[in-house]
Amino acid sequence: MSRVWIFLLMVLAGAVSALQPGINARLAQKVGILESSFVSFAGGALCLAVVVFLFGRGSLKGISTAAPWELLGGLIGAVYVTCLVFAVPRIGTAAAMAGAIAAQLAASLLLDSTGAFGFQRLPLDFPRVTGVLFLVLGSLLILRK
Repeated sequence: MSRVWIFLLMVLAGAVSALQPGINARLAQKVGILESSFVSFAGGALCLAVVVFLFGRGSLKGISTAAPWELLGGLIGAVYVTCLVFAVPRIGTAAAMAGAIAAQLAASLLLDSTGAFGFQRLPLDFPRVTGVLFLVLGSLLILRK
């Protein structure tokens, strides 16, 4: 799959992910913040279980050889979703997502520049830093009243 198609796939994923905080925040009004996050993750886990069962090519037995930090993805995702469920009704979807995305990109830039997790090391150069700074500035403009 080409880099362009992968990028477009992530654009689609990003556009669809803008729906999740609002949906979860609405559910939280009925069941509670933590409970809404739980329902979101349980629904996702059930869907992924079906997909893994039908199409999975790996082996879950490999979990026994994983380092403990390699299992933190679910915890990080739960914190992220719960923070969004809390923030969206208070500051709006655009501001909550803008802050989250700007912080994700800033942290990602640092991870890329160090080759974190054994991935390809990418330069911390002027265009990449400037792009992230513009995104941070944009997120602050979205937040202000």
